[in-house]
Amino acid sequence: MTPTPKQAPAPEADPEQVHLGVNKTAGLGALVINLVLLIWFWGQWSAFLAVLGVATVLMLWNLVLIEWLAKWTSRSVLETARTVLNVMGIAVVGHFTRWAAPVWIYVPYNLIWFYGLDRWVRPRGVFFLLSVDAIAWWDGAAPEVLLAFSLLGVFGFLVTEKRVELLRGALGRTLEHQQELRDAHQRLQRIHQRAVEQEKFSSLGMMAAGVAHEINNPMSFVTSNVHSLLKDLQQQPALPEPLKEYVDDVLPATLEGIRRVNAIVADLRRFARGDPDIHSEYDLNTEARTALRLAHNQLRHCQVETELGEVGTLRGRPQQIVKVLVNLLANAGQATPTGGKVRLSTRPEGGEVRVEVLDTGEGMSPEAMRHLFQPFFTTRPPGAGMGLGLAVVRGIVTAHGGRIQVESQPGQGTCVTFFLPRVPPPGAGVRSAASEA
Repeated sequence: MTPTPKQAPAPEADPEQVHLGVNKTAGLGALVINLVLLIWFWGQWSAFLAVLGVATVLMLWNLVLIEWLAKWTSRSVLETARTVLNVMGIAVVGHFTRWAAPVWIYVPYNLIWFYGLDRWVRPRGVFFLLSVDAIAWWDGAAPEVLLAFSLLGVFGFLVTEKRVELLRGALGRTLEHQQELRDAHQRLQRIHQRAVEQEKFSSLGMMAAGVAHEINNPMSFVTSNVHSLLKDLQQQPALPEPLKEYVDDVLPATLEGIRRVNAIVADLRRFARGDPDIHSEYDLNTEARTALRLAHNQLRHCQVETELGEVGTLRGRPQQIVKVLVNLLANAGQATPTGGKVRLSTRPEGGEVRVEVLDTGEGMSPEAMRHLFQPFFTTRPPGAGMGLGLAVVRGIVTAHGGRIQVESQPGQGTCVTFFLPRVPPPGAGVRSAASEA
C-alpha cells in the first residue's frame, strides 16, 4: 500500500475501552455481511456451507476467543493471529464461491478494521492484502475484480487512517488547550491568593499605624516623667544610697529603653503611613538602621552584622528604600537557619552607593533564580514573608535610577546587591509611584 504523509507515532495499543467499542461495531458489520452472503448463496450449498462455516469460526474467534485470550497474551499477537485466520477464511470462501464479487467485500472491510490497534497495523494490512490477492490470483479470480476491490480497500484504509489522524490531532490540541486553561486557572488562583495577602498586609499596615499613634501619646508622658524624675534626683544634694543607684544606672538605662521604643514607634508610623512619600534628601545609613529595627523579629535567630560606610546623603523616597531593605532583610532571615549570619553593608562605589544584603541560608536553585523577579513568585509557604516580592523591590530600585543583582547557589546562601545614584534621574517619581502600587 502507498504511504501517507508522516504522522505522529501511534501508541503501542489503543485504550481497551476504545478497542472494545470498535470491536462491537466491526462485529455487527461482519454479521450483516455474512447474512448477505448466506442469502446470496442460498441454494448453492457448497458455497453456502463454506460461508456458514467460515463465518461461524471467524465470529467465534473475533468476538469471543480473542477477548478471552487477551488476558494471557498481547493484543498485537492476537491481531496477527486474527489476520492470518481471516486470510485463511477468505481463501476458503473464495475457493468455494469461485471468488464471486460479493466475497470481495471482506477485503476493504478488513482493511478498514485494521487501523488504530498498534504500530504493526500497516505491516499486517500489507500482509493481509498481498496474501488474499496472491491466493485469489492463483485460484483463478477475475483480475479486474481483484484490482477493483484491492484499490477500494487500500484507499478506504488510507482515508480512514487520515481521518483518525486528524481527529487525534484535534483531540490533542483540545487537550493542550484544556491544560493551558487549567494552568491559567491555577495562576489566577495564586494571583488571587496573593492579592488577598496584599490586602491583609495593607490592613495590618493601617492597624499598625493606628496602634503606633496610640502608643506614641502615653510614651510621650512616660518619657517626660522619667526624664523629669532623673533630673530632679540629680539636683538633690544628698541622696540615700539606694536612690543613687537609680540616678547612676536604673533611670539612664530606662530612658535608653524608652528612646528605643519611641524610635521603633516612629519608624513603624513612617513605614506604615499612607501619606505620599515625596523626594527628599535622606541619610541611607539612618534608613538602614530603621529597616534593621523593623525586621528585628525576622532576624532575632540570626547573627546580624552591619558594615555601614560613609555614604553621605542621597535624594529619593526614603520610605520606599526602607521597604526595600525590610523586604530583603526579612527574606534573608527566613532563608537563614538558627545561628546563621545576615550581613547588611553600605559603601560608596564610583558615583553610586552600593547596598548589600548577604545571608548564609539555603540559597536558591537555578530554576528559582530564573523566576526570581516575576510578580507573585515565591518559594515560601503561604503567609510567610512581607508580601512585597522582589518584583516590587526591583521596581523601586529601578525607579530610583538604580539596578539590582542577585547571586545565589543552593546551600551556599544568597547575596542581593543594589546600586543607587545619589540623585534619581528625571521622571523617577512617576515610575516610583507605579512600582509601589
